[in-house]
Amino acid sequence: MEGPPRKPEQAHARWHPHLWHPFAQEALHDPPRMVRAGHGPWLELTDGHRVLDAISSWWVTLHGHGEPTIAAAIAAQARQLEQVIFANFSHHPAVTLAQRLCQAWPGLDRLFFSDNGSTAVEVCLKMALQYWHNRGEPRRQLIAFDGAYHGDTFGAMALGARSLFTTPFAPLLFAVARCRYPATWWGDDTVEDREQSALHHLDQLLEIPTAAVIMEPLVQGVGGMAMVRPAFLQQVAQRVQAAGALLVADEVMTGFGRTGALFASHRADIQPDLVALSKGLTGGFLPMAVSLVREGVYQTFVADNPRHTFFHGHSFTANPLGCAAANASLTLLNARPERYQGFADRHRPHLETLARLPCLEHPRLCGTVAAIDLRVAQPGYLHQAGRQIQRACLEEGVFLRPLGHVLYLLPPLSMNDAQLEQCYGALVRAVQGLTS
Repeated sequence: MEGPPRKPEQAHARWHPHLWHPFAQEALHDPPRMVRAGHGPWLELTDGHRVLDAISSWWVTLHGHGEPTIAAAIAAQARQLEQVIFANFSHHPAVTLAQRLCQAWPGLDRLFFSDNGSTAVEVCLKMALQYWHNRGEPRRQLIAFDGAYHGDTFGAMALGARSLFTTPFAPLLFAVARCRYPATWWGDDTVEDREQSALHHLDQLLEIPTAAVIMEPLVQGVGGMAMVRPAFLQQVAQRVQAAGALLVADEVMTGFGRTGALFASHRADIQPDLVALSKGLTGGFLPMAVSLVREGVYQTFVADNPRHTFFHGHSFTANPLGCAAANASLTLLNARPERYQGFADRHRPHLETLARLPCLEHPRLCGTVAAIDLRVAQPGYLHQAGRQIQRACLEEGVFLRPLGHVLYLLPPLSMNDAQLEQCYGALVRAVQGLTS
């Protein structure tokens, strides 16, 4: 069990006087550990300890830390061209990446570069709304799902569920229609009824002319690794298409093999009109994002009228170093697809063992993502058990970052079976320690 609570001043004393860390409360949380290197699934700390990175450092380190071919690709590109304004110039790494991603996703023929997951979603949002504006039939209703999280910029926050993340900004967020989300798990015998209820709700919402419906296909990440069935998503896509609205897939977390297919939309057998991608795009080496778009959407921005232009961009749009990293990462994924296609089979026996603990419920699995919930009276992101489990696992050399009462593993593809077993073993002991 956790020891006596530390006084706030004790925690403050060990935080850096100039750094402001994300999602961290200095008065309550443990200070960050200093890292000096990363190799494969391992992080090497400055105190000499090694830690298994069981969540791929916020889901971005796809192949593992320090992957040598990606590092070499970045170094080679840095010697040739490190950056150029993309509004007036193009370059081969960007052209190659666009061709490869569009070929991997037939039906999405245009690619727009941005900087991170939130901005990739913002780009899709702005494109969807301006699409209708350029057509001269402005639709303004946006539909998102209960529990969604789409990023921390204002448009992305508005699309996401209202939560403790958004409370200070609630008066400034635009209205979004919310559809029920029938999250499911192993042994769930009520999912079909909840799916039908959600679809009926969506039908009602779509009676109002709708600009776009946005969803995280198969897995809501920050929303608690909440998972839905492919058949439900297929029904959603059919209804959105019938209503004439645009379908936006936020694959910032689910893209690049995380759900057992290269993209979650492929596994769910749906065809979005716009897709936001980031996180694993560069294998975790550099910040970069893209938005893939259907050609028909793009063509509404091509006109003699300059007001139809998509006025959006970033200083580092299509950064050549990021493009080089992304191309190298795609090559690795294409060379060994079995690494992500078979990861669920590696998770399954461990998750089955974990699910036997009486204090856990709702085990679920999708590709490289395994999750389970602590059985608690008041679930939520701020539940203290998550921090206790994180601390206990770290003492055993495993880094996890529970979402409150939600425990999950999302390892890099380089993690071997023995290392995965070590992660689950530490988690089992940490959970047992809560009740001992």
